[in-house]
Amino acid sequence: MGIKKPVLAGCVLAAALCASGAASADSSVELYGQVDAWLGAQRNPGPYDRSWTQGGGGMSTSYWGLKGSEDLSGGLKAVFALEDFFLPQTGAMGRYTGDAMFSRNAYVGLQSDTLGKVTIGRLTTPYFVSTILFNPFVDSYTFSPMVFHTYLGASGQGIVGDSGWNQSVMYSTPSYNGLSANVIYGFSGDPDHSGQNKWGANALYFHGAFSATVAYQQVEFDSTPGDLDTLAPGFRRQQAVQAGAAYDFGFAKLFGQYQYIRNVIGGGDVTMNGGQVGVSVPLGHGSVLASYAYTGSSGASDVKRNTWALGYDYTLSKRTDVYAAYFSDKISGLSRGDTFGVGIRTKF
Repeated sequence: MGIKKPVLAGCVLAAALCASGAASADSSVELYGQVDAWLGAQRNPGPYDRSWTQGGGGMSTSYWGLKGSEDLSGGLKAVFALEDFFLPQTGAMGRYTGDAMFSRNAYVGLQSDTLGKVTIGRLTTPYFVSTILFNPFVDSYTFSPMVFHTYLGASGQGIVGDSGWNQSVMYSTPSYNGLSANVIYGFSGDPDHSGQNKWGANALYFHGAFSATVAYQQVEFDSTPGDLDTLAPGFRRQQAVQAGAAYDFGFAKLFGQYQYIRNVIGGGDVTMNGGQVGVSVPLGHGSVLASYAYTGSSGASDVKRNTWALGYDYTLSKRTDVYAAYFSDKISGLSRGDTFGVGIRTKF
């Protein structure tokens, strides 16, 4: 007697579901990300007019990603991640025109429960992670004073080498009683500049209300080997060190960071000293955020930069928040710039 088609289809579907369940027990793939857009106005330091804009990434840069793992048994997993920044105001991929599709992260690696994790590909640097975890505006490229002083340097200040490195390998330790560390190395990939590289490391400590970090990196090229000379004649390498700490009192969380940067330049080195102090105060269904950062240059350059920001981030749900913020930026020799606006961010 033949089997009816509906019964056969049901058997096939059941078998597929069983196979899917067995596979999901051994491996997983997750889609995730966030969309952040804001309305407001910007004026850069110097002889510029204020421009009204609808921008992306007010509190954090929009991105989407895929990540997954496969259980290889014995506490060992294969892991991967592909993460793309995008601009919600235009729909374009990347943080800016010409940015790579998976510029946030693009890696594959192995992770052990006891030995840690090794990843290779394009990787977010440990220095960037330490920078954003110890200031109240976190990774905002619109309102965070510490992000501006570190990654959006003006008048020769700030670090080179980007927040993510191509052709890199990183080892991350497991957490031991709240203490963990990461070490990264970036290859030049150019036989004509085989001696040039990037490398860095950080240590992170979390224990109750207290957290702290120290980070270091040395960079011998910015985006392509041999390109530091185009930024300044005789520019050979940059060394940067940062220390940060935070303490959550409940009624307020305090943040502090110190940063020292040295540009090794044939015509005369440039050093930068500075840091950031900030606070996050719970208020209603949100938090008041405040931050001040200072950087002073010495050596072949004498530039001072003072930046502060004030904002309020209101939680609508577990995934969605709205915010308003004001940012002021003063660089010696230039008229003050500022940014203000309101925005919304949702995660998925």
